Amino acid sequence: MRRKRTIAAAVRLLVLVGFALLALAPLLEARATGQAPGLARQTLRPYWHVFIAYGLVWLIILGWVVSISRRLARLERELTGAGL
Repeated sequence: MRRKRTIAAAVRLLVLVGFALLALAPLLEARATGQAPGLARQTLRPYWHVFIAYGLVWLIILGWVVSISRRLARLERELTGAGL
């Protein structure tokens, strides 16, 4: 059962990374060719710390949700094992 959770977590992580790469692909292509499409011409470099903070907040929230779900699952196992 633990192995299934690990595999599911790895699959979720790969899907998230895939979506991130898909979202960044136009910007990476524009940077490689030197031609920025539309709004990408404006630089967002002064806001790098905002993007990092936003990502960290999402990671913290995701970890918190996973932690709660594990605790609830453990509590359910204890309650069903006690016959309540």
